[in-house]
Amino acid sequence: MQLIYLAYFFLIGLIFGSFFNVVGIRVPKGEPFGTERSHCPNCHHQLTWNELIPLFSYLFLKGRCRECRQPISSVYPFVELLTGLCFAYSYHHFGFHVELAFSILLISLLAVIMVADLHYMLIPDRILLFFLPVFIIYRVFVPLTPWWSSILGGLIGIFLLAAIIMVSKGGMGGGDMKLFGLLGIAIGYKGVLIAFFLATIYGSVISGILLALKVINRENPVPFGPFIAAGTITAFFFGDNLFGWYLATFF
Repeated sequence: MQLIYLAYFFLIGLIFGSFFNVVGIRVPKGEPFGTERSHCPNCHHQLTWNELIPLFSYLFLKGRCRECRQPISSVYPFVELLTGLCFAYSYHHFGFHVELAFSILLISLLAVIMVADLHYMLIPDRILLFFLPVFIIYRVFVPLTPWWSSILGGLIGIFLLAAIIMVSKGGMGGGDMKLFGLLGIAIGYKGVLIAFFLATIYGSVISGILLALKVINRENPVPFGPFIAAGTITAFFFGDNLFGWYLATFF
């Protein structure tokens, strides 16, 4: 039964990942995502059902539109696969517990943010405002320990990023600041500090590799949203273990 449930959550994650791609691409442009049918962004060919199967359609079409043969962004299958894996791991980690619902909500937020930031270098306020009351209500009924961790986390997320923005003179954006404020409410002060620390490490290492491989140059801005997502997911699932290892190693 465990394998069946894991497969179920993986498939659900693939489906939701496909939806998150649509939301992350259309919301920043103000386009409806609930009524307008999916289409190729190059030739506007309306996709048929067999072109909309998460992950598998991309593989079957060999990463190209069936009509115009233009490449399909690899962001689509990447987000679908990643969401499926994260949903499955959430079930593996929490089982049928209330934190499973929170985990799925958090992954959903981060998936949409990652898509939007990769496509437009933008973290949409509309997405943050949608999730803000959801996380506040959740933490009222399922508070962290101590209960004020969410309040302090939100303040740290905002003011830490605000200080970095001022010092770096725009090295990070206001969207990053608002996102970290929301994440602080969701995962608390310890979680948001670990998430920020890991996001900067991931960003530095991966950007350094891309620079060395000449995939990007120093003039190209790199979206920080995917690194925030990676740091937050790592902090959420493994933060306590990492924090314990850090204290045991250095103190």
